[in-house]
Parts: sequence; C-alpha cells; structure tokens
Amino acid sequence: MSELQPADFETADYRSVLRRLTTLDADAADLRAEARRWHDGRVAAADQAVREADEGLAGAARAAEQAQRDLERVDARALGLWAEYVHKVGPVAERYGRTMPAASIPRQRGDRNAEDYLEEVAAKVKYIPPQQPLNFGVKALFALFGLVSGLLAGLVFHALREAAGNERTGTWRDALPVVALVVFLACPVLAVVAAKKVADRRQVGLDAATVATVLITGLVTGGLVLAAIGL
Repeated sequence: MSELQPADFETADYRSVLRRLTTLDADAADLRAEARRWHDGRVAAADQAVREADEGLAGAARAAEQAQRDLERVDARALGLWAEYVHKVGPVAERYGRTMPAASIPRQRGDRNAEDYLEEVAAKVKYIPPQQPLNFGVKALFALFGLVSGLLAGLVFHALREAAGNERTGTWRDALPVVALVVFLACPVLAVVAAKKVADRRQVGLDAATVATVLITGLVTGGLVLAAIGL
C-alpha cells in the first residue's frame, strides 16, 4: 500500500496517484472481507450461545420433570409409611394430626437424601419392641380384674334372677335368667379384654396361662358370691 496521504496528491506525480488509486479496490476488498469475517464470527458465537441456552433449558426441564417424579414417589412412600404407622399405633398418632404431617427439612442433613430418611422411618415403623415378662405386680393386677369381674357377675346374676322371680309371666321377665347367665359368663371375658389393653400399654405378653387365670378367677369368684348370697 502506498504511503501517500490526501494532501500529497497536490505534489505527487501522475504515476504515484495512479498507483495509489489502483490499490484502493484491493484495500476495500480486504476491509469488506474482514468485516464479513467479524460478522460471521459474531453470528456463529450468537448461534452457539443460543444452542447452549436451548440445551440448558431442555436439561432444566428434564431435571424439573425428574424432580417432580421423585417428589411424587417420595410423597407416596411417606403416605404409605404414615398409614402403616397409624395402623400400628392407633389413636396415639392423632397427636400429630389426623392427616400426614407436612414435610420438614432436617437441620443436619449432611449428604443424606430423601431415600435415606424414608428407610430410617420404615425401620422405626417396622420395629417391634420386645415384650417384657409378666412381673408379680402385673399378675396381681390381672387377678384383681378376674376378682372384680366375678363379684360383678355374681351380683348382677343374682339381681336379674331375683327380678325374674320363680313364676312365668309371659313377658320379657321370663328371659331374665338367660340374660343373667350371659352376663355372668361375659364379665370374666370383659376382664380378659381389659387385661389385654393393660398388657398392650405396658408392652408385656399376655399368655394363655394368664388368660385362664383371669377367666377362672372371675368364674370362681362369681360362684362364691352366688353361694354366699344363697347361704
């Protein structure tokens, strides 16, 4: 390229000016090519940025869908564990509400995820504490149940028989002896039910020998009451 400047054209000779003019097209072509390269580079960079943004958006959408599926799966597992817990403990679960409590984020999560906490909860729900042996105090309490049931059975039986009388009247009073017998037998059974409730609360086992003790104590006590009243 010539070093001639516009002010030099006044003093330059014809050949220098002609040589300078012939190089203008080449300079303009180089500038146009450079401009096209710059424009094409900017367009390519913009297209690349758009593609990367689209890929990032698609990845975020897939991650959101997967997170929603994971959330639904975790909620379903948690609901199943809650139902199992309510079925196991009964009305005691109502202290947390009648429905499944809202999820809460533990303060110290560390690297644990939702599956780890669900497995921990499942292990606690399935855990059955070992039954404690029956001690003397509990056995005495069960025997007291049988004694009280026998007293009630004997007194109610006697009262119903007295109300029925010895003569048939053709009314509902004629069924009182049968009712008295049913009540007499039902009282020891109800004592066994009460003993079972106490055993469950104390987490002790109620074996067949204990059940037989309650029933026999109730029946024997009821028979003694009737014998004493008859005397």
